[in-house]
Amino acid sequence: MSTAEHQPPEHQHPGNDVRATCRAAVHRHGAELVGLSRRLHADPELSFAEHRAADRVAGLLAEHGFRVERPVAELDTALIGECGSGELVVAICAEYDALPEVGHACGHNVIAAAGVGAALALAPVADELGITVRLCGTPAEELGGGKVHMLERGVFDDVACALMVHPGPEDICVPSSLAISDVEVRYTGRSAHAASAPELGRNAADALTVAQVAIGLLRQHFEPRQMAHGIVTSGGAAPNIVPDRTSAVYNLRAAESRSLQRLENRIRACFEAGATATGCAHEIVRLSPVYAELSPDAWLSAAYRSAITELGREPLDEDAERGRIIGSTDMGNLTRELPAIHPMIAIDCGDAVNHQAEFAAACASPSADRAVLDGAVALAWTVVAAAGDPEQRARLLAALRDRTGRRTSGADRPGPGAAVPGIPAECDATGDVA
Repeated sequence: MSTAEHQPPEHQHPGNDVRATCRAAVHRHGAELVGLSRRLHADPELSFAEHRAADRVAGLLAEHGFRVERPVAELDTALIGECGSGELVVAICAEYDALPEVGHACGHNVIAAAGVGAALALAPVADELGITVRLCGTPAEELGGGKVHMLERGVFDDVACALMVHPGPEDICVPSSLAISDVEVRYTGRSAHAASAPELGRNAADALTVAQVAIGLLRQHFEPRQMAHGIVTSGGAAPNIVPDRTSAVYNLRAAESRSLQRLENRIRACFEAGATATGCAHEIVRLSPVYAELSPDAWLSAAYRSAITELGREPLDEDAERGRIIGSTDMGNLTRELPAIHPMIAIDCGDAVNHQAEFAAACASPSADRAVLDGAVALAWTVVAAAGDPEQRARLLAALRDRTGRRTSGADRPGPGAAVPGIPAECDATGDVA
């Protein structure tokens, strides 16, 4: 069924007064929201270390009357800010972690500020709409899976739908993502003098080289959209010492989780080949929970498309959106558990794309500032459309009741961090060593 078939008719929009109130609130708080985005951008922090970012987000929410809880889900830099008390609980996700060396080259400063803006926009109409607004500060999207941990630990148990918006080169209402597994392989050999007694060594660098060659040869036989990309994180200390320890980190990606399982099994065999060929020991450590591919809610996506178009943006049409891969995100896990969306909002970045230094620079620009405000309004209007449409409101609440019932009965599917079928249980998503 096409997204167009889910398009909310114009006459179903709640009164213009509610939407106007949301838009006015965003613009009233515009300077604060842009200021938050710029401050986060100027002070990037890595996954699970976003202490100052969490302080800034929590402080702004508390200043405007939100009930703030932190830390949550046993994560020091996760937070919740709530207002309203309606039965329809709506989660707005705010990411704020950055990347090594290139800072906010994925624009999480924009995500956080737009998310806070949407929450502030909905606050004055929450009671009228019968909703509870829950701003979820979700750390460690780049590495660590903050949303997965929060999902498993109950933060979203009573949430009827979840939304966020992510900056990129184009406006994309229904982006596609890849499932991803982040793993580190560690080899342990035996050191020796590389010239006087090389026969006594077991070369851990050679083990890693064999594994890399094996993966390179395997690429010819990858399934469509399977990917493996990695870096050497430890390669030895000196050329005249046979390296006894090496390590590498790999991102393994695939179009969907079952394909990812098959890929990881084959990559593990390549890692094992390196150990077998050189007589080294090896271990594999999962660095993050497995991220599932996105499965956005069609109706919410259509409502977002309507909102962003009304704001004067020109999102890609449905045909152009198909096949646009945006990378991988732990928001995929949420979209597979409850109705949720993860649209992309365009900023002027020239030829740059996410994870480039040039894109990081664009995330602190007038275009990025506009994306903060437009994104906040569009998310708020999407919530207003869903909460004010009796059929959609009933659908969201029914889905929540069904999910709650399955969880209570023990019949719910395994959580996103559970062992993945086809991947050995000793290397499951808990991060334990294989």
